[in-house]
Amino acid sequence: MTYSVAHPRLELEHRETMSGRARVRIFDTTLRDGEQAPGFSMTPAEKVRLAEHLERLGADIIEAGFPVSSDGDFEAVRAVAATVKSAVVAGLARAVTGDIDRAWAALQGARRPRIHVFLATSDLHLEHKLRIDRATCLARTREAVAHARSLTPDVEFSAEDATRSDLAFLCDVAATAVEAGATTVNLPDTVGYALPADITRMFTAVRDRVGDGVTLSAHCHNDLGLAVANSIAAVQAGARQVECTINGIGERAGNAALEEFVMALNVRREALPYDTGITTTRLVPTSQALSSIVGVNVAPNKAVVGANAFAHESGIHQDGMLKNELTYEIMRPESVGAAGTRLVLGKHSGMRGLDARCRALGHRLGEVDLERVYRRVTALADRSKTVNDEQLAAIIREEAGGATPATARRTAPAKGREAACR
Repeated sequence: MTYSVAHPRLELEHRETMSGRARVRIFDTTLRDGEQAPGFSMTPAEKVRLAEHLERLGADIIEAGFPVSSDGDFEAVRAVAATVKSAVVAGLARAVTGDIDRAWAALQGARRPRIHVFLATSDLHLEHKLRIDRATCLARTREAVAHARSLTPDVEFSAEDATRSDLAFLCDVAATAVEAGATTVNLPDTVGYALPADITRMFTAVRDRVGDGVTLSAHCHNDLGLAVANSIAAVQAGARQVECTINGIGERAGNAALEEFVMALNVRREALPYDTGITTTRLVPTSQALSSIVGVNVAPNKAVVGANAFAHESGIHQDGMLKNELTYEIMRPESVGAAGTRLVLGKHSGMRGLDARCRALGHRLGEVDLERVYRRVTALADRSKTVNDEQLAAIIREEAGGATPATARRTAPAKGREAACR
C-alpha cells in the first residue's frame, strides 16, 4: 500500500490561505479523549456515525480511539478508518512497540493514517507514574517515534503533562521526537493547569528549539475553564493544530470545545488572523448528533450550541434585539446551524417582546388588551418560569378574545407601561 502525507485540507501550517490568513488544523478527539469521560462511551457503530458527522463538519484529523485499550476500541478505530474518506484518521499509542503495532493494525484501512504516540515528560509523571529518569524518557521517545515512522510518514508525538514539565527538558524531548521522524509535536495541558501566559512561553520556547519544519499542536483541558483561551494563546505563539472535542467533552472537566474555538476565530477575525476548514453551519447539528449518540445533552447556557445561546428573556435585551440584532448577539444563529433567535417569555420580559410574540402568533392586540395579557403572562411566569406559545394563546383568548386588527381595543397606555420594558 502506498501512503501519501498530502491532504486537500492539510497544507503546511506556515503557508497562508487564499485570504492571507494562516491555516489552523482541527484535530478532533471526541472519539478518543472525549469518549474517556464517564458516561460517554460509544460502540464501534456509534463512533462511525459520529465520524461521518465530523468529516462533514470539516475536521482535518479524526482521532478514532486507543486501539490497544480494548478489542472494542480496536474494532472502532478500524471501522472509522475504513469509513472516513478525506480526513486523516489517528490512533493513539503509548511509547511502547506493542501499542504502536496495534494502532497500525487498526489503521490499515485508512486512506490517510496517523500514529499518535505519547509519553509523559514532567518529573512528577516520570518519577511517580512511569518510574523512569529523564534519560530513559529521551530514549523511549526516540525509539517509539522511529518505530512509528517506519510504518507511516505521518507521526505525531505528544509530551503528556507538558505544561508541568521542566521547559528545557521539554525542548529536548521535542527535538528528539522531531529528529526521530515526528511530523507533529503536541504539547498538552493534560490537567488544565496552565494560564495563557504559560502556554505562550512554552510554545515559543519549543518553536525556537525545533524550528519551522514541524507542526506544533495544542491539547488543552478545561479544569480551570481556560481550555479555549489556552488554545488561542497556543495558536498565537505558533501552534498550527488544535486538539479539541465537540461540546468540550473529555476527561474530568473536558477539553477545549471545538465549536467555541472555531467561532472565536470567526467572530474575532481582526484579532485572530487564522482560518480553519470547519463548516460552521454544521456545528449545532454535530453537537446534537453527539448528544443523541451518548444520551447527554449540553447545558442550556453552553456557548455556541446551547439551547439558550441565542435566547433572550430580559425585556431590555428583547427591546434591543427587535431594533437591531447586533445589540445582543455577536454571531448569527444561522452561522452555526441554529434555528434562529428566540425571544422567551418570562418574568423578566417586557411589553415589546410580548407584543412581538403575539404578532408572530397572528394576534395584534390593542394597548389595553396587551397590558392585560402582559400582567397575566408575568404572573404565570412567576410560577412556571417561562410561558410557552400554547399558554400565551390561551391567555389571549381569555383576556382579549383572540384579538385581531379588527377587534383590538386601542386606548392610552396604562401608567408605568414603559417601565415594563425593563
